[in-house]
Amino acid sequence: MNIEIATGVVRLAGGQSLKVRDGAGSTICAREGTLWITEEDSRKDVVLEAGNCFRLERRGLAIVHAFADASLALS
Repeated sequence: MNIEIATGVVRLAGGQSLKVRDGAGSTICAREGTLWITEEDSRKDVVLEAGNCFRLERRGLAIVHAFADASLALS
């Protein structure tokens, strides 16, 4: 697995996932590609297309999965 982090941008290859622990209040912005986000103890999942953002709402584990090559900003 190879995840590249440069200048606040995370690049994921298709099929790769990123784990975010205790990220409540953090914002994930899809810069390229499509991302699927699921948060621990949440009934809703989010699909982000490039140009859209989502603020994590829960403590615990969140999974960010790239359907195809993608990049995201996490702040």
